[in-house]
Amino acid sequence: MTAEVESAVAPAAERGRGPRRRRSPQAAAAARLAAALVSPTLLVLGLVVVYPIVAALRQSLFTEGQGVDADGFVVEGEQFAGLGNYADVVTGPNAARFWNALWNTTFFTTTTVVLEAVLGVVMALIMHRAFRGRGLVRASVLVPWAIPTAVSALLWRWIFASDGVVNAMLGTQVLWSADGAPAKLAVIVAEVWKTAPFVGLLVLAGLQVIPRDVFEAARVDGANAWQRFTRITLPLVRPALLVAVLFRILDALRMFDLPFVLIGQQKESVETLSMLAWQEATNVQYGPAAAYATIMFCYVAVVAFAFVKLLGADLLGEARSQVRTARKSGKAVA
Repeated sequence: MTAEVESAVAPAAERGRGPRRRRSPQAAAAARLAAALVSPTLLVLGLVVVYPIVAALRQSLFTEGQGVDADGFVVEGEQFAGLGNYADVVTGPNAARFWNALWNTTFFTTTTVVLEAVLGVVMALIMHRAFRGRGLVRASVLVPWAIPTAVSALLWRWIFASDGVVNAMLGTQVLWSADGAPAKLAVIVAEVWKTAPFVGLLVLAGLQVIPRDVFEAARVDGANAWQRFTRITLPLVRPALLVAVLFRILDALRMFDLPFVLIGQQKESVETLSMLAWQEATNVQYGPAAAYATIMFCYVAVVAFAFVKLLGADLLGEARSQVRTARKSGKAVA
């Protein structure tokens, strides 16, 4: 009986599955057209992204210059060093300088991104309110972010000069451009002033997609301003805020021009990994410079991967689902 049932069911299942569909000529033509349209972009990305990374990785395995081999003969040009450049970076004579630059990079990134996130949310909340002159305020907020970083560094260098505005306001003679804690504070202030508007604009874009019905329903239910901010505004704006913070982390980890112009090179308190790699390259030490650049690239990649995995991988999908939920809850209350 079981064999008869199986023999009857098998043909039916095969009929239900049916023959495997072949791609239509229109679909194949669309796929070829899509590949042709995307290929120039992939080619450009390969030239400006993939090739420099591979070239830097290869360069970090070689040393250049003049040396002596085991037989005492002079050898010029490139010589394969393997992981010798990386070993010299971590444990060599300049290891203390590398660890100091790594600490400065991490410290500047953490401090500036946290301050920019807080100030950016405040600025977005202010710009989101309806008041006279809101357009002018939004336009003026863009000014610091639109100024080139080198020009901004020169501006703040004049402000933090020994006879500048800051010392005149404080009534002191602090050497902000010298080495030490004042130099760190000057870099943090200049960086936050310039890039906090970027975070504010992205958060403002997230605020504008939140339905007003949700806030009206919460206000009717008796929620105060703090409860509306912590339970409605902040959760719904979280995807946009995470995107802004991610962009700022990736940018701050590559900090170079601001401390370089504002404070100067070879200053221990503000030297970053990018500045260290540039210094080695200007000294025609391309192998160690490539090693520094490769380490910085790996550091940035690991931080970005950890940030996305720990704080939300599907930021756009989360934003869509939260807005959809907010709209449903607003309709239900209404």
